[in-house]
Amino acid sequence: MRGFRCLAPLALAVVVLSPPPGAFAQDRGDQLKPAPNRRPDEGKGPFKTLVIRGGMLIDGTGGPPRGPVDIVIEGNRIASVRPAGTPGLPLSPGRNPKNADLEIDAAGQYILPGFVDMHVHAGAKPKNEEAEYAYKLWLAHGVTTVRGVPLSDPEFTIKEKERSARNEIVAPRIYNYQRLGQGWGKPTPDTPEGAREYVRWAAENGIDGLKLGSHRPEIMAALLDEAKKLGLGSTAHLDQGGVAQMNAIKAARLGLGTVTHFYGHFESLLKDYVVQPYPVGQNSNDEYMRFGQVARLWDKIYPPGSPEWKAYLEEHLKLGTTFDPTLTIYSAGRDLMKFRYAPWHEKYTLPSLMAFYEPSRTNHGAYWYDWTTEDEVAWRNFYQVWFRLMNDYKKMGGRVTTGSDSGYIYQTYGFGYINEFEMLQEAGFHPLEVIQSATMNGALTLSEPKKKPIEFGVVRAGLLADLVIVPENPLQNFKTLYGIGALYLNEKTNKEDWKGGVRYTIKDGIVYDAKKLLADVAAMVEKQKKGKAAS
Repeated sequence: MRGFRCLAPLALAVVVLSPPPGAFAQDRGDQLKPAPNRRPDEGKGPFKTLVIRGGMLIDGTGGPPRGPVDIVIEGNRIASVRPAGTPGLPLSPGRNPKNADLEIDAAGQYILPGFVDMHVHAGAKPKNEEAEYAYKLWLAHGVTTVRGVPLSDPEFTIKEKERSARNEIVAPRIYNYQRLGQGWGKPTPDTPEGAREYVRWAAENGIDGLKLGSHRPEIMAALLDEAKKLGLGSTAHLDQGGVAQMNAIKAARLGLGTVTHFYGHFESLLKDYVVQPYPVGQNSNDEYMRFGQVARLWDKIYPPGSPEWKAYLEEHLKLGTTFDPTLTIYSAGRDLMKFRYAPWHEKYTLPSLMAFYEPSRTNHGAYWYDWTTEDEVAWRNFYQVWFRLMNDYKKMGGRVTTGSDSGYIYQTYGFGYINEFEMLQEAGFHPLEVIQSATMNGALTLSEPKKKPIEFGVVRAGLLADLVIVPENPLQNFKTLYGIGALYLNEKTNKEDWKGGVRYTIKDGIVYDAKKLLADVAAMVEKQKKGKAAS
């Protein structure tokens, strides 16, 4: 395209034989306990008829709130969405159906589609030994569907996906994306035909899509071509070890579905270089250098609004690329103390997970060896450009989804996901656009590879009954979606207080009390604390 020069000749590509050790951190099923079977007291339903009465609806499409409405659910699907009265007047009496198995009074509350987290891992030793911990935190924050990239290794993930689909466990719906070579018991493919063979194996063995790195061009082309033929989705963390030869626009031209994180975007827009101008002493196996230097790219690219910038986004739009930025997972880089001392850690972050976050040479993302004001300023500048890139793409019609990558860098499951809402709003998204990104956009991205219509992500008759009920208006303040709620001054007591938090999360027509889920998590944290104190 005119004025667009992001492609470097392949002869100039820098070939790195292996990525830094943290780039492909893998949560392993042999280090993670599967969730226990769902107990009779965990979740109610599904019911022959469930009715949610008199709530305000935000349907996920981007349309404005409307209400009051009744939502009728039969089994695990939405049967109808019906008017329940006139705003400002008492609810209409005698509304059908009159003999529901369960009714939820949602008057004065807000109803949304279940949230979709497009970038998750379930943990493992030494972070959290139990998958139940992550699952309950996700559900407690309204997340009813997750894309594991990967959740864990293939064998573990397939079993948990099937158990979740049968609602045998308390867990979100699981999509199983895996890295090249995972699970098939052979060496990682290093030829195009080997790459195609792995994709065929994956399609036959319960894998929904590929989580790719910045593979060599011939490998990437084979993977994406075969995946498209077989209806597998694709997302890529275009790691710094190979991004010089496989940046975001090159990958999208080969058929990549989703660019996750920021890797590959900035390298596609480099102005005076074809590779990042690293310091001569750079060692990208040192995570402090790797995470510190990436933020120095913010002023090395064609500036926002330039012809090259616009051409880059226009080509992605034409190609249909989805951007899944995961703004949240790097947010501690611009304000370390805020997230290190976040108010939810004391009650809801396991001591083992908190220890994993602390400065470490071995733990992925624990790169705080000597984090300086200069490092934070670089990240703050980087974020302003990254925000602009996401918002400009959204404004021209590009799809942006909501993912968290929690379990690293002081972002605890569930809480990190809601932080993504706040950051998308900071990037310039209207709150309704944030909800759209977190619901319908995720559902579309997961369904399109199989060329099927969405089954969740919108509150509409015929779709799966995945819903979130919250007591506060989330559009007014996303902080009310955090499990701890939002801090405010209680005018009755003249003291600080907390309000909000999800009230109910409904997945497949099963009603979960979000406060009960959080209580279960708090008990897990307290048990581990007592165990450490006794040892």
